Amino acid sequence: MRFMATYDLMETIRNTNQWVGATAKAMASYPAMAVVPNPALTWLAAWGEVAERSYKRMVVKPSWGIRTITCNDGQDHLVYKETVLDKPFAKLLHFNVAEREEKPRKVLLVAPMSGHYATLLRSTVVSLIPDAEVYVTDWKNARDIPVSCGKFDIEDYTMYLVDFMRHLGPDTHVIAVCQPAPLTLAATAYLAEFEPEAQPRTLTLIGGPIDPDATPTEVTDFGNRVTMGQLEETMIQRVGFKYPGVGRLVYPGLLQLSSFMGMNLERHSKAFSDEIMKVARGEATDHDAHNRFYDEYLAVMDMPAEFYLSTVERIFKNGEIAKNQFMVDGHMIDIGKITDVAVKTVEGAKDDISAPGQCVAALDLCTGLPDSKKASHLEPGAGHYGIFAGKSWRNNIRPLVLEFIDANAKTPRKAANAA
Repeated sequence: MRFMATYDLMETIRNTNQWVGATAKAMASYPAMAVVPNPALTWLAAWGEVAERSYKRMVVKPSWGIRTITCNDGQDHLVYKETVLDKPFAKLLHFNVAEREEKPRKVLLVAPMSGHYATLLRSTVVSLIPDAEVYVTDWKNARDIPVSCGKFDIEDYTMYLVDFMRHLGPDTHVIAVCQPAPLTLAATAYLAEFEPEAQPRTLTLIGGPIDPDATPTEVTDFGNRVTMGQLEETMIQRVGFKYPGVGRLVYPGLLQLSSFMGMNLERHSKAFSDEIMKVARGEATDHDAHNRFYDEYLAVMDMPAEFYLSTVERIFKNGEIAKNQFMVDGHMIDIGKITDVAVKTVEGAKDDISAPGQCVAALDLCTGLPDSKKASHLEPGAGHYGIFAGKSWRNNIRPLVLEFIDANAKTPRKAANAA
């Protein structure tokens, strides 16, 4: 049970800090303390409130929080979240809009499995629901999956996407955000070769590392700098006794969160200091900008160890997708087999995670696809988050993606595919 004690130690530290925050808030807010008008007590209560909320969010899956949506008829419609497929490591969700005719656009939004929940794409989903039937891959937290469910690596991930596309049918428009872009490309190529009648109509890849070496970043430098042995020894732990997945090897979300915070420690420290002062002055609210962002940012999930390690080794170190040498279940996937699915790439000019050049490399791999079915967009001034959920997405990228979908929605399939 190696590393289990470390996992439980991290959870103990988190739990203790949550308790300390709650205690500080309760003590400093005690009515009797008002007899002593000390500003330090007000600050202590504010610190406790922020600390308790922050440490609590780390182990809570955020809610989608999509209750209603305003449609083209000008009315608000209730939105129901339905589970279309339920598999051991993921659910396929459909956001069903009540009392609305089914939209002709059917969009499968492939969420990343990179330490955060699929709810990271909440604003992306909200922006698409008025104009499409939206389906989302909702990846499960590995700590909650019993060991009896087996392993889950990038080949399993790819076949999950194949199953989801197959279930939704050939008129689906797939949008993959960040991490899943290379595997979604591979899943599409798999269908193109083995089940062409199940291929999606379009594939939009947003800020994904198709070729990580095309434009190196801090993320790719780290992947090339460390060995797989070092990663396994320092990053992989076994789930502790508190969760159903006890004993499963994972890359813990809390460990990844510490890395996230460390990359921009000064910025995060200032954000929390400012929020504490706002709480002390009575200016903070439950859903202010700070809480909206950090309620999502701090909510992390564990990744299966096999998935994390195989992603680093095969996508970043070996560049199997970039070299068109990716294998699934012993079969070499040929991206050149994609001849009938329109492919669009989207990149942000200031993306420091998947820098410009990494995602557009997908178009060169689609050797069997005519130029008329290829498109790319580089969004000026946009960072990684902005290209799928920020102002750049809402104002510029989303209209372009919908236009791309509509332009290829009714294009006839090749006769070879129908045979």
